[in-house]
Amino acid sequence: MVDLSVAIGDLRLKNPIMPASGTFSEELAEVFDLERLGAHVTKTITRDWRDGNTLPRVCEVNGSMLNSIGIPSKGVGSFLEKVVPFYQRYATPLVVSISGNTEEEFATLCREVSVDGVDAIEVNISCPNIEEDGKAFAIRPSSTHKVMRALRAATDLPLWAKLTPNTGETSEVASAAEEGGADALVVANTILSMAIDIQTRKPKLGNLMGGLSGPSLKPIALRMAYQCARATKIPVIGCGGIATAEDVIEYLIAGASAVQVGTATFIHPTAMVTIIDELEAYLQAQGLSSVRDLIGTIVDDGQDEAVVFMEAAP
Repeated sequence: MVDLSVAIGDLRLKNPIMPASGTFSEELAEVFDLERLGAHVTKTITRDWRDGNTLPRVCEVNGSMLNSIGIPSKGVGSFLEKVVPFYQRYATPLVVSISGNTEEEFATLCREVSVDGVDAIEVNISCPNIEEDGKAFAIRPSSTHKVMRALRAATDLPLWAKLTPNTGETSEVASAAEEGGADALVVANTILSMAIDIQTRKPKLGNLMGGLSGPSLKPIALRMAYQCARATKIPVIGCGGIATAEDVIEYLIAGASAVQVGTATFIHPTAMVTIIDELEAYLQAQGLSSVRDLIGTIVDDGQDEAVVFMEAAP
């Protein structure tokens, strides 16, 4: 027997596979047994009603996805009344993803969703911070640390900080999140991108720019997961471009303790279940008794730096 279980802080998961926020809903219960997953991660909610961005919100680019959904939300009241009770029928841990425009808004929502049936809170600090001229909280270490301190004071539940790839200070932001009270890091959200229709010369998204996810994001998010695992002592949850067990294994070797699957579910609704089965088969073939034997086993030949830059030949 292969042991697929992993620990994210004090939270025990039966396996390291879970959905990325925004790519999972209750309707998938009609497609496969949701109890198979390591955790359930809800779509990001906001405290008040939110319509989301203008259409079109999604387009395909080079086999990947560009989206500008804009976090549409029915508000925390509807979420607590309808969504949380649905997931309470499962033994699988429930992780609630939240978003806010200010520290106070984040903290208030965090307190409101700290209810029975919620096992952890994923804080989407990759979203715009109106107190910092619209720049995401997680772009800077200082704003990351500040919002995480406010969130930590608002709840006793585990806090997972979802980081952004739109920063040049990956390790510093990761450390700031840990020092601010994060129990785990989700690495990473989508990367800011755009696409243009050359026939109309108009942006393919109604909001002009959006977030790139899918295969194109994987090398960037994998690098970030590796850097964050080296920079902190808390678990890292890899997210970005995961579609196969091989992708999962790469993240685990890089130092992630678990992963989130997003865009792949839109293409193959049962992708997460297939990945779990393939991961177990791989471990058996390798003669490994536990998935934990893969975590952080990258062979880097003693390199001291996470990234080696090579100058182009003249």
